[in-house]
Amino acid sequence: MPDNPSKLLDLARIKDYQARYRADIHDDVYFGFPVSGILDAENILLSGGKNTIGYFSMEYGLATNVYNVFSSVLPLTTDNKLSDNEIISNDRIADYLFSLKIDSALDLPIYSGGLGVLAGDTVKTSADKKIPMAAVGILWNKGYFKQRFWFKFGQLPEEMKWDPATFPGLIPLEDKIKLELKDKDIYLRLWKYYVFNRERNFAIPLILLDSNVEENDEVTRRLTDRLYKSDDSDGRLLQRLILGMGGMKALEVLGYKINLYHLNEGHAAFAFVQKARQMDAKEYEAAKLQFCYTCHTPVPAGHDRFAISDLERIMKPQDVEAVKNFGLEGRDRDVVNLTLLAMNTSSSINAVSKKHGEVMKLQFPAYKKRIKAITNGVHSPTWMSEPILKALDPYREALGDFRQDPTLLKNVLKLKDDPDFRKAVWQAHQENKKSLSRFLSRWRIREDVLTICWARRIAAYKRPSLIFQDIERLKGMANRIGPIQILYAGKAHPNDSLAFTYINDIMNSIDKANGSEGNLKILMLENYDIYIAKMLVSSVDVWLNNPLPPYEASGTSGMKAIANGVLQLSTLDGWVAEAADKRIGKFFGYKDDGKTFTDGMVLRLEEDSKALYASLEEMMLFYYGINKDDGLNIRSPWIDMMVECIAEAAYFNTHRMVAEYMQDVWKF
Repeated sequence: MPDNPSKLLDLARIKDYQARYRADIHDDVYFGFPVSGILDAENILLSGGKNTIGYFSMEYGLATNVYNVFSSVLPLTTDNKLSDNEIISNDRIADYLFSLKIDSALDLPIYSGGLGVLAGDTVKTSADKKIPMAAVGILWNKGYFKQRFWFKFGQLPEEMKWDPATFPGLIPLEDKIKLELKDKDIYLRLWKYYVFNRERNFAIPLILLDSNVEENDEVTRRLTDRLYKSDDSDGRLLQRLILGMGGMKALEVLGYKINLYHLNEGHAAFAFVQKARQMDAKEYEAAKLQFCYTCHTPVPAGHDRFAISDLERIMKPQDVEAVKNFGLEGRDRDVVNLTLLAMNTSSSINAVSKKHGEVMKLQFPAYKKRIKAITNGVHSPTWMSEPILKALDPYREALGDFRQDPTLLKNVLKLKDDPDFRKAVWQAHQENKKSLSRFLSRWRIREDVLTICWARRIAAYKRPSLIFQDIERLKGMANRIGPIQILYAGKAHPNDSLAFTYINDIMNSIDKANGSEGNLKILMLENYDIYIAKMLVSSVDVWLNNPLPPYEASGTSGMKAIANGVLQLSTLDGWVAEAADKRIGKFFGYKDDGKTFTDGMVLRLEEDSKALYASLEEMMLFYYGINKDDGLNIRSPWIDMMVECIAEAAYFNTHRMVAEYMQDVWKF
């Protein structure tokens, strides 16, 4: 094997290449993938052009263990495998005897939830479209956190461990950068992970910054330990400085010629401050043309704020002045809001759904003429299950090449009355449901029972316990109409005490679900991640989504579900508001009038839970009418709605979303 196996080593000076990576990067192979696609992308970024993008995000969920999975000649270490998870259910004996064993590699653990998964899907789709892009993030040495459940005590967060040095596809570079602050410098090692397109002939480099290097003191080395560690204000500020200012320096050190910097959320707003170091104030307006900003939250707590006094302690005076020029908030002008900083230094501002665009204009009326709305989507090749894809494949003549262009899924409506097509869709769903039943076989999950799932980040405005407001009514419905299986998953931020109470509420509801003659089964799964999400969004019957409008900026889990023919039971918020007239399930509950924006503390639990139960009863009658005289009722309205769901996935995908960014934001 040659010592200098490919041109890749001329572009990426890999630390410890001979000792660790020589066996996986050789000839024309990069961890089992072709090097040629990497070289093409790198050369475009290095030579420059009018359409090169630097994409900044605090987190990335890439589905590295289910999509474009790298291989390594070295065995996977224990730390880089998914661990066994506990389940809390009303089948106590199963909980006691068994844990949920998942035989899979760990997904690259640099994300916490929907924001990261959206960023990952955006980068994957940009790779599919061969957009010259360099993504920038942080190497979180201890990920987010490991979730443990303890009955009656709720969620117990544990520190996560994984091994970046042996993670397939992830390489440390010799390159380091120095982030210069007021009284000290922070040194950051650069890592790379290549995000390949579907054909594996093009790749986007993901640059990850890591403070865990010998030049830093112990406190500084821990800055890139855990994502969203918010109990330390200085640490939170320094993480934002690392992403924004450090990310800009990283792109410069690597020699990438970037024309446009896309800030995915305000976490990276300090990127402009690094750019401002190289110019005087007269040049600021021209510099703004190189930045664009996407906001992902209407929740006030989601907008980072820092005291000017804290910035003055940590940042260089000229950097503080640049921040003051664009980021001050309120009458007293002693607080910086990173959302304002990002909006004031960007040429383009966008919300992530039409409803969120309306809310942003209420929150920030001075910017309402500048705020666009580009509705989020999901990466169809990652999230559509193989059984569904195979069910659609024989109909390509009518559908077109939907695997290449998911917007063509709209053509399934042409086949809505075709009995063979309807049967194929139903059977594909049943195949997915059998996989779920095997996955949860110890808890006796059945494929012939209506299965509902609520799975996402646990937060107050998402109202995770809404379906359990009247457990006796749920029991009655299960006994009267047909059995119900409810699956729950999600993490609450370790410092969100209110969210913790919802986990306890759900556990108490599970406790009360006994005595329903076995017709109501509830399972709560630990450590919700992309691996579990891919299983759930494709194999349950109903995806439950009940945020308090208008606090869900977009949401994407339901988009993943409709792509697999899974019906929606949802309030009209986020992306769902754009499908209000579509027959993709049932919509219920409070409707926002779009005229005011409150603090969101009035959760309307009683009234909306009643509306939820009424809609669920209707759906149960449809579901239990699918089988007629022991045979499939091929004309069932349920199958109508499954087909409508897949058709709507033609719009709610990142193929369409990235095309809108190209036209309306990136301008190419």
